[in-house]
Amino acid sequence: METVKIIECPRDAMQGITTFIPTQTKVDYLNQLLKCCFDTLDFGSFVSAKAIPQLQDTVDVLNQLDLSSTNTKLLAIIANERGAQEAMQHQAITYLGYPFSVSETFQKRNTNATIEESWQRLDFIQNECVKNNKELVVYLSMGFGNPYGDVWNSEIVINWSERIFSELGVKILALSDTIGAANPSLVGSLFKDLIPALPGVEFGAHLHTTPENATALVEAAFEAGCRRFDGAIKGFGGCPMAADSLTGNMPTERMLDWFHANGIHTNVANQAFTDAFAMSGSVFQNH
Repeated sequence: METVKIIECPRDAMQGITTFIPTQTKVDYLNQLLKCCFDTLDFGSFVSAKAIPQLQDTVDVLNQLDLSSTNTKLLAIIANERGAQEAMQHQAITYLGYPFSVSETFQKRNTNATIEESWQRLDFIQNECVKNNKELVVYLSMGFGNPYGDVWNSEIVINWSERIFSELGVKILALSDTIGAANPSLVGSLFKDLIPALPGVEFGAHLHTTPENATALVEAAFEAGCRRFDGAIKGFGGCPMAADSLTGNMPTERMLDWFHANGIHTNVANQAFTDAFAMSGSVFQNH
């Protein structure tokens, strides 16, 4: 039976919400998600509290997570060297996620850096990860196009993927559709080009989307060989740096429904997920 990795992203779901979600509410929700047996939980970020005020309590949340009876690994997002060094101090964190944009405009909006400056950051962060026994996950932001008029084509994405792997040794790359620009044909063709070309890389799909397009995108990515999928329950969230209106995350429940219907194993515990799904309404109420 085929198996896929599911990465649940409550951090992505929460980050754009302006009303502060109480720390204890986050802790309770994340502890429930840890019971679901996702491969990875994208739980928080080490970024400026001014930029993402919702996640200023990431360390407090981390210190209250119950990791005693779960195999789920923790991932934290970082946007610069300082954030990376902070995240390195926490043994419970396995993965550091860095958004590397193939759009110059979005790289500046998202991390206040040019692509060249971002490349230098990435080099530093990868070296620190190796020294500190962490693994870097690079998100290729605007991987399927951008709304800014910056040049985009598949060769740009392929070339950056090759450089990040061959020059820096990063082995997990997630193609990220930050604004919902992707369609099934584009998703399929890009993964079909990349996965055979770079067999040493684990490619993931981080696709922001509207709910009605979700299943077709998952199917296209899977059929093209992708076996790593990011999502957020009910499609909550999106990137506050990308646009004025948020395109939601890939709804985890829609992915699970498609995988289960097609006999694909996810390792997700059904009852724990049902409980987390029910709980999500109170976490994100009025948002």
